[in-house]
Amino acid sequence: MNTKDTIVAPATAPGDGGIAIIRMSGPLAYKGLDAYFQPSGRVANFESHRLYHGVLSDKGRLIDEVMAVYMAAPRTYTRDDVVEIHCHGSQQIVATILSLYLKYGLRLAEPGEFTYRAYMNGRLDLSQAEAVTKLIASKSDSSYRLALAQVDGLLSRQIHSFTRQLKHALVLSEAWIDFPEENIPDEDIRQISSAVQQVSGQIKPLLDTYNSGKVFSEGASILLVGQPNVGKSSLLNAMLGEERAIVTAIPGTTRDLLDEGMTINGVPVRLIDTAGLHASTDLVEQEGIRRTEKHLERADLVLLLVDGSTSIDDLDIYVQNQCRGLPVFVVLTKDDLGRVVSDNVFPDYPTYRISSKTGFGLEQLRGAISSFLVGDYLPSSESVMLTERRHHEALLLCDDCLGRAMTLLLDGETLEFLAFELREALHALGQISGETTTEAVLDDIFSGFCIGK
Repeated sequence: MNTKDTIVAPATAPGDGGIAIIRMSGPLAYKGLDAYFQPSGRVANFESHRLYHGVLSDKGRLIDEVMAVYMAAPRTYTRDDVVEIHCHGSQQIVATILSLYLKYGLRLAEPGEFTYRAYMNGRLDLSQAEAVTKLIASKSDSSYRLALAQVDGLLSRQIHSFTRQLKHALVLSEAWIDFPEENIPDEDIRQISSAVQQVSGQIKPLLDTYNSGKVFSEGASILLVGQPNVGKSSLLNAMLGEERAIVTAIPGTTRDLLDEGMTINGVPVRLIDTAGLHASTDLVEQEGIRRTEKHLERADLVLLLVDGSTSIDDLDIYVQNQCRGLPVFVVLTKDDLGRVVSDNVFPDYPTYRISSKTGFGLEQLRGAISSFLVGDYLPSSESVMLTERRHHEALLLCDDCLGRAMTLLLDGETLEFLAFELREALHALGQISGETTTEAVLDDIFSGFCIGK
């Protein structure tokens, strides 16, 4: 991306609304505002970070009544000059303003380009920039808090602390490489060893947060499976607290996947109601069953529903066999109609009894689901948790390098090998902060942003 020209884009989502915001960033931002904006009062020069009322017009043609603000570098999101025009939310007005500034010489921003400039200008490191899109997409309190903590630099400060300690260890080791005839002092060995052990000891618990952090950030998929008419759709409706799935006594009512989002004890999840698994001659139902079987291995948790008020049959056993090797909770439904099936019907899995009609057992099931997905982790504004696969893989690589470095220290190997492992560990940390990230990776990260952010 060219970071020297001036870019423009809508900062608000497409669609009609009360207000839309057009954002500009770059050296022509101030001149662009001055060219078309007439403030209501007498203004000689626009003061930075002050909101002005006025009209936007082109050669006497009124475009809209607006509010406008000029923000002078470096106290801006991008650390370049920034202008925002707050207009009425008509998409026609937005298009007209964009066309006006494109003719003036500004360029339409690429996806994520404002945040890319913030990263390139040192306002954010790469992990903070990545968290911006997570914050925009957050759909639960937990995902919002985790993203906000990362944007605020909680993970960045941890990575910078690791980097600082390992750079000091690298300096100590490299200082003696040019003097092979002299032994490195014991005090320097102790400092290097201490740094390696401390950083490795802090990385390991951070790595352990990844699975939970990913669930909090992106949500978990929970698949409801079972033979027809065991109560899958009834359970979906009971968990959601509304009638989303059609429920009848006729087997095969659900013929396709029904995907609904919700939070369970603060954990964002997607409940997926499925077609009952059985032999069917109906082409539509066959396709629904095929999709269910395809989604089984993708699910973070499978709820295997069995009608607890009647004896199990071969079809229940068939469905259970389809779930082998997967994370499964057995849910015995229709408890209000009596208990025929024993709690250990499928002893390899935890079993829960529920009644979607009376609500019995639902709270216990919710607690078990959230405990399984995230354990005791409760994200807060001070929580450092990994949510990106890229960060997890980089820290795994770093920890592997530190493990080898510690072995070299214990074995008394040459300093060249030790310095190599420390450099590799620092390179892995740089993948998270952006210090050693390739252009291809940067392009991939920022291309996932919306235009205007």
